[in-house]
This record gives sequence, structure tokens and C-alpha cells, in this order.
Amino acid sequence: MIIIEGGAVATVDAEGTEHADGHVVIADDGRIVAVGTGRADVPDGDERQPAGSVRRVDATGCLVTPGLVNTHHHLYQWATRGLAQQDHLFGWLTALYPVWAGLDADVVAATTGAGLGWLALSGCTTSTDHHYVHPSGGGDLMAAQVEAAHEVGLRFHPCRGSMDLGASAGGLPPDHIVEKTDAALAATAEAVERFHDPAPDAMVRIAVAPCSPFSVTSTLMSEAATLARSMGVRLHTHLAETVEERAYCFQTHGCTPGEYAERLGWLGDDVWLAHGVHLDDATIARFAATGTAVAHCPSSNARLGTGIAPVRDLLDAGVPVGLGVDGAASQETNQLGAELRQAVYAARLRGGPAAMTAREALTLGTMGGARCLGRAGEIGSLEVGKLADLAVWRLDGLGHAGIDDPVAALVLGPPAPVELLLVGGRPVVERGELRTADERDLTRRTRRAHHALMRKVLL
Repeated sequence: MIIIEGGAVATVDAEGTEHADGHVVIADDGRIVAVGTGRADVPDGDERQPAGSVRRVDATGCLVTPGLVNTHHHLYQWATRGLAQQDHLFGWLTALYPVWAGLDADVVAATTGAGLGWLALSGCTTSTDHHYVHPSGGGDLMAAQVEAAHEVGLRFHPCRGSMDLGASAGGLPPDHIVEKTDAALAATAEAVERFHDPAPDAMVRIAVAPCSPFSVTSTLMSEAATLARSMGVRLHTHLAETVEERAYCFQTHGCTPGEYAERLGWLGDDVWLAHGVHLDDATIARFAATGTAVAHCPSSNARLGTGIAPVRDLLDAGVPVGLGVDGAASQETNQLGAELRQAVYAARLRGGPAAMTAREALTLGTMGGARCLGRAGEIGSLEVGKLADLAVWRLDGLGHAGIDDPVAALVLGPPAPVELLLVGGRPVVERGELRTADERDLTRRTRRAHHALMRKVLL
């Protein structure tokens, strides 16, 4: 049993319950058994627990929140950060596709470990990944990702992505890095069969994720939706990220990206879509009516200059919205904790100073993400019976001095050190250090992966 007490607690439950001086109690099965005000009424040596089996964590000076949930990422991009620095999305992709053609299992394993380790250090307990580049001869990339995630210890929702629309057929990616439609569908089904765990406490769940309207045929999009629903897994793709994509959909399909998605069966409460920057009112209404969720990636959208997503409009309409850091090559910071502040800033740039509160941003990063991934009953808030995925943030240092509201300190202040990060009650980060993996080793492996990949480009 773990007892966390002495600090502020933001539960992010439906009522927004907070405790200025509260506690969270975690049973040995990795679930929360008590949340409340003051000290926990579970003394050491209680008859319910063997003597000495209770660990008490003093959270004085800290804020306890649910662990953050990352709803959109491309972990392989950790090996290609800092490139194409002034390009818009299409130019950025065109510059990087030839580099990504050299991906293999070693590079993917190294970048997955590095990216997830870095996310953990920023308070993230669950992360997706959207991997859509599968070069011929690159090896078993999904297995490499799953193994790396197991090492770091985060809950992992890898999305088996795909592209089958090469440049010769009117798509954006070069022909040599796209797959045949049937091969992509078969590989996606195999990934679900091998790795997806539907159990309530699952550490790995797979989603079906063709890449985008400009890199995937209508056939693959529609058949992928059918495949996902036949196998009981979720659907993910990019949508409405840029004005260029919107123009492409009008020119190629005669409709908006949202209308195109609906035409192909890509709206529903089993779908979450990345970005949603360029959405009209009718599309937002359809998302709300169908339960379609959106992964908001404010820093990546700013880095690539794609625009500011209408998050206030989405929330007011009832659309589930989560946060994503997006790929490491389009958002080099890759700290999910920092995206809380970015979400507030982006919303206020678009809609004024009342467009988003600090608590709304925390909800996006926790329960909003859990809703995107279909796990709102398991993670995303601190409630009895839920999995003990939580973060203890230290707020008593110089950077947060003078901010009395702990949620405002976390969201609007500088990045807060993670005192403790638990996934299912298991410590992943303690006192700002990874406990499950060697950060120096992750760094060395990623540097080697970067140099190996860049050497392939130069040959």
C-alpha cells in the first residue's frame, strides 16, 4: 500500500473536487482505494496490511494530480529533431520522408524508449504513438515499440499507421515508402492480434491509424474503419491540420476534411482525430453529435505555423478534447506538462483571456485524454476504483514561489519537477529521476540511432 498525504490534491473528477491538504491511498493491486482531505486513516501495521508494507509519501509542498495522457505522438521522429525548421507541413514532410525511409527496428526501439522516458519525466503516465512509416526490410517495428514501452513502464497505445497513396498516384509521400493497401491492412490486423490487450488494466492497446487524407487512399481509410470495428479497437488519423490539407480535400474529394471523414465512416465515439485546426461549425457539430474526439497539439501547430485549433468551440459543443505533444521533429520540447500552458495560451490567443482556465487545461491533459483513448473509466482522474496512475508535482521551489493556487502554479508556472510518478501504483519517476530505465543509456542509444539514420541519408 502507498499513502500519499500532506499536499494539495486535484482529483479532476466530474465535480472538480480538490483538497488543499489531502491524501490518496493506493492498494497493492495498483488501484486507488481512498481520496480525501487530511491524513489517511490507514495506520502502519493495520490488520489489512502486513506490518511494514505501507509506504507513506510526504507530499508537503506538492500537488497530486492524475497522470497526464498523451493523445498524439510520432516517437520515431526523436531521431530527426531540428530539421526543416522553417517549412510548413507539406514542405516539412517532403524534406523528412527520405530520412524516415531509413527507419529500422533499432532506431524505432531507441526513439520509443527516449520519447517515453522523456514524457514520464514531464508527468505523463499514458502515451499513444502514431507510427505510419514502415520501410521494406526495416524489421518488426511494432514489437520494438512495445518492448521499449515495457522497459520504461508507461501505459502505451501504439497506433498501427499506414500510407498507400504515393506521389505517382497524387499523394504526398514518395512511392518507395508507402505500402500496398492489402499489405497495410494485413499488418494492422496482425498488430492488433499480437499486442492488443482489452483488459481494464491493460498496459498496451492498439489502434488502427491510416496516416492522413493526402497519404492514404479512400479504400484504405474505409476498410481500416471496418477492420477496427470488427476487432473492437479504436481509430486514429490526422485531420484538418492545415489549409493545404483543406484545399487538397476540396480539390481531390470535393468536400471538407470533416465531410470526407464522415463519408468514409470515420466519425464515432471510437475515433479520435489529431489536430482539428481548420474546422467549420458544421463539422464541430457533427463531431459532438457522434462523440468523435480531437487530440489538440498546440506546440506542434505553432512550430509548423498551421494555425490555432478552435478548442473553446469544441469544448462548448461537447467534443472530447485531449492533449498531444505530436512528433519530436515538429515539437522538439516534447514535454506533455508544458502543453498544459501552451493550451491555455493558444486558446487565449484565439479567443481572449477567458477562453481557457488553468483547470480546463489540466482536464484536457488528464480526463480529456482518457476520453480520447476510451479509458475514462480507468484513468484520467483520482477516484476510488481507478488505476493509480498519478503525478506528484513539486511546487515549493523558487520558480513557483508566490503562486498560492497550486493548479495555476502547475499550469501557468515553469515546468514543475515530478517528485513521484506512479503507473498502476508502480514508481516510474522519483525525485525527478527515471527509476525504470537508465536515462544516460536512453540518451546514448538515441544519439546512435540519430547518427545511423543520418548516415543512411548521406550514402
